[in-house]
Amino acid sequence: MDFAETAVVVTGAGAGMGRATARLFAEHDANVVAVDIDGDAVTATVDSIADSGEGRAVAATADVSDTDDVQQVVELAVEEFGAIDVLHNNAGVPQESTPVEDVTEETWERIHEVNLKSAFLGAKHAVPHMRDQNGGVILNTASTAGIRPRTGLSAYAASKGGMITLTKQLAYELAGDNIRVNAICPVATDTDMLPEFAAGDLSVEGMADTIPLGRLAQPEDTAHAALFLASDDAAMVTGTALEVDGGRDI
Repeated sequence: MDFAETAVVVTGAGAGMGRATARLFAEHDANVVAVDIDGDAVTATVDSIADSGEGRAVAATADVSDTDDVQQVVELAVEEFGAIDVLHNNAGVPQESTPVEDVTEETWERIHEVNLKSAFLGAKHAVPHMRDQNGGVILNTASTAGIRPRTGLSAYAASKGGMITLTKQLAYELAGDNIRVNAICPVATDTDMLPEFAAGDLSVEGMADTIPLGRLAQPEDTAHAALFLASDDAAMVTGTALEVDGGRDI
């Protein structure tokens, strides 16, 4: 898959799935805008891309739940690389397993702002440019929790279920503009964030035990799914929620 001269924005690129995805697109010659709220972390991602000598990348520090920050990221991609061809709304925050009656409104609102509102803002600001370019691709990182929820993840599961529905709505709404929109639904993935989900009866080991293929996902599993969905090989794929789950949702 060749992404030469393709401008790709990846949010949540400071670590985990976002870092793996930014690096994989760069390896395939894409021009990458790596975005994260942690400036040091996203700079490290861009430095690792520069050290590899593959692709070009710039770092952007942004809060993806803030409309002005998101607009500035989109404008950076257009100014730096002349376009925004792929937008991967990947940034997200976890929820510690918590009974619904103990979930605070602050927790609920923050999870939805980062996990769901961010994708709306990304589309809001990127779509006009994609329409002017006669097409583009939007990828949204959802979760198996949006398909098959777990105990204690009410806010998180609701945000990811909303992400899947938003993906389908945008795919339908934007098909006439040659803009494809798909979601990726990873199972529990071996990143620094994963232990933050654990509490009570939910443990990292317990998560792995529920996956038929017998292992946690790796960040590269999501990265390869994103690469495929953004490529011409997936030219007829839109509105799907691709389960990268080792069989978890069977």
